[in-house]
Order: sequence, then structure tokens, then C-alpha cells
Amino acid sequence: MFGALIVSGIFVVLASGIFSKLANYFPAIVTGSVITTIGLTLIPVAIGNMGNNVANPSLESLMLALITVLIILVVNIFTKGFLKSISILLGLVIGALIASGMGQVNFTPVSQAPILHIPTVFYFGAPTFEFSSIVMMCIIATVSMVESTGVYLALSDITKDPIDATRLRNGYRAEGLAVLLGGVFNTFPYTGFSQNVGLVKMSGIKTRLPIYYAAGFLVLLGLLPKFGALAQIIPSPVIGGAIIVMFGFVSLQGMQMLARVDFVNNENNFLIAAVSIAVGVGFNNSNLFNSLPTAFRMFFSNGIVMASILAVVLNAILNRKKK
Repeated sequence: MFGALIVSGIFVVLASGIFSKLANYFPAIVTGSVITTIGLTLIPVAIGNMGNNVANPSLESLMLALITVLIILVVNIFTKGFLKSISILLGLVIGALIASGMGQVNFTPVSQAPILHIPTVFYFGAPTFEFSSIVMMCIIATVSMVESTGVYLALSDITKDPIDATRLRNGYRAEGLAVLLGGVFNTFPYTGFSQNVGLVKMSGIKTRLPIYYAAGFLVLLGLLPKFGALAQIIPSPVIGGAIIVMFGFVSLQGMQMLARVDFVNNENNFLIAAVSIAVGVGFNNSNLFNSLPTAFRMFFSNGIVMASILAVVLNAILNRKKK
């Protein structure tokens, strides 16, 4: 696995220049459709967390989720500035405290975590390089790059900071290097996290400086597992209540982009948005393709990838006479 990760990270770095040319195929109709799909396909994840990811959620789980949503709404409505920008964090902290009072918090991960942890390179031994595993991981990396393209374009629209092929290339390269390092440090691949689009929208933070501080903070937490374990003990219903607000913001951001598209003089745009969003939401994690080989199933059951590919292809065909 780690050998495949290392090679796929190198693959992403090498392919980033070619893949960055996709920016030319993402006009507003495509970007709006993809970002709307990102938000809509994430909402079921939030709902699952709100129900504690069990078949029969308890009343306590539902209450915790709704209380967390209420806290975030109240903070956003009645506060300004810094407090408003950390409404999600306040919702998580207060929700976790309430859950603790209800006996819903398990502190075992904190007690079991060591005080200090130094990462070990190739902890499980030297990586091996198996062809089939490398091919599969490169396919996964390609899927991630398609999804990341939508994330980058969404962030560009939120921050009003234009993005071009060069910046897309740099983003892919950063992901490739992160995947490579994941293979070296015995962990999993990394990719642009769609949920953070909603976090940027809600917090209103549109500069990169806070991201540098957050990265340093995460590195510190990685060295001090007991503090890092505190994030692990937040109950799923509290997390679900927080992220459903963020995912709603992501969907709305895509809809705002679609609102700027000319649907009056170009009815083809209706078809592009309708088909790509419907297929993206409907195919996401669907069991329709369980009989297909794993590689094909991975593509077709990823709603964001399907929406991206369909929107790009349909736009290229139906709007080929447009600029």
C-alpha cells in the first residue's frame, strides 16, 4: 500500500501540468453544477453523523445534533467579528460539553494516547512496489484530482481570487507531495477536503495566513497525541450538526454561481446543469454499479467525478459554438 502511495504521489506531481489545463473546460455552468453537486452529495454524510451512523438513532443523538445546529445559528445571528467566524468551533465545543453531561463522550482515546509521539519513517519496513496496486492508486489519485478541481474553483469563487492553470497545477503538486509523504510516514493519501469549502464560507476567512498557523497547530497535535485525541472524542451527532450547516453553504455557493449563468438565451445550459447534478447526486455511493470491476465502480459511484465529467463533456458538445 505504501509503495503504491509513493508512486501515485509522484504520478500526481508529474501529471499536474497536463491536468491543470482542465481550467479551460470549467466555465460557470460547469463549475456551478459541480460545486452544487459537491454540497448535495455531502449532506447525507452529515445526516449519517447526526444519527450516530447507526440504523436506529436514539433521541439523544437527534437532540445533540439539533442543539449543535441551534448553537451555530445563534452565534451567527447575534455575534460579529471573531466570535461569528468561529461559530462552527463554538458549536463543536459547546455541543461536546453538553454531550459529556449526557454521558455521550468516551474519554478512553485521551487516556490511552501517549504523551509524546515522534513519527517513524517506514515504520512497517521498506515499501514494496506492486504493479496492480500502483495502477489502482493512480486511478484513485486521478479521481481525487477531478474532485479537487471543483474544490479549488469553489474556493476561488468564494474568495474572489481568480485561479488559472498555474495555480491549479501548484495545487495538484501540493496534493501529490502530500500523498508521497503519506507513503513515507505510514499514513493515508491526502486530497483537497470538500467540507472545508463550507468552512471557508462560514468563517469568512479568505487569506492563507491562518491556514499556515492551522498547519503548524496540526503538526503540534501530531506530536502530542493526548491533545489530538480531544478531537476524536467529539460525538458524531455533534459533528453532524456542525457539518450539515457547512454542506448547505457549499450547495448554495454552487447555486449562486448557476444564478449568474445565462439560461434565458441558452437553453442548453438547463440540460447541462440538470443532467450533471441529477447524475452526480443519484450515482453517488449508489449500488447500481456493484457488478462492475472495482476501477469502474470507483468512477461511476463517485458523484462529484461523474458530475464533473458530464458537465465538461455536455458543455463541450452543446456549447461548442459559444466562446
